[in-house]
Amino acid sequence: AIRAMRRLIEFLPSSNDKTTLPVKECTDSLDRMVPSLNRLVPDDPNTPYDMKHVIRQCVDDGEIFEIQPNMAQNIVTAFARFAGHTVGVIGNNPITLAGCLDINSSMKAARFVRFCDAFNIPLVTFVDVPGFLPGTLQEHGGIIRHGAKLLFAYAEASVPKVTIITRKAYGGAYDVMSSKHLRGDMNYAWPGAEIAVMGAKGAVEILYRGQDVEEHIAEYTSRFANPLVAAQRGFIDDIIEP
Repeated sequence: AIRAMRRLIEFLPSSNDKTTLPVKECTDSLDRMVPSLNRLVPDDPNTPYDMKHVIRQCVDDGEIFEIQPNMAQNIVTAFARFAGHTVGVIGNNPITLAGCLDINSSMKAARFVRFCDAFNIPLVTFVDVPGFLPGTLQEHGGIIRHGAKLLFAYAEASVPKVTIITRKAYGGAYDVMSSKHLRGDMNYAWPGAEIAVMGAKGAVEILYRGQDVEEHIAEYTSRFANPLVAAQRGFIDDIIEP
């Protein structure tokens, strides 16, 4: 426990003055190529993967310090470094509950965002979210109220906010996860990212009432299952390679 506390303190500033943010000498090349990222995120939007592996490939020396790792494992909250500078990292984790946002994950992420904002720690968000977790248990527990906590935390955060959509960002959960609509500073998407109200199959079943489903799914996927439409409307600043 003491060793973990020492690691945590190494990431934190001595006060909320951003000039006190610790800067560690960076031994990791800033322009290194990471070809493994092309394999870590499956093309099939329904195939799970561990977002922690993606985050570790992106940060300095693959080192992260996860906060509350055993609570709401469908979202990752951790401290890491980019170019030696401390950042707070939030990421949906599709390996648990497909990465859906629920009450616990919304509260966990909201608290972490507000903590980072209080100490002037920049935020980096990795997004792969199919939406909010459905069900009467979530509704009775107040998913709208608790989901709004995360929305307000991102909206009110005044620290630099960078967002990367790795695979899919659907519905209201897309808005909540540090989207451009919540004053995200830089929002990027990988080439295979999907930004839409819902997945192709669900949209086609509603629009065409189950008629010629396969044909319409292929058409919908080719037109909307990519980040180009969002980029044209200014919701994405750039489409980048992993």
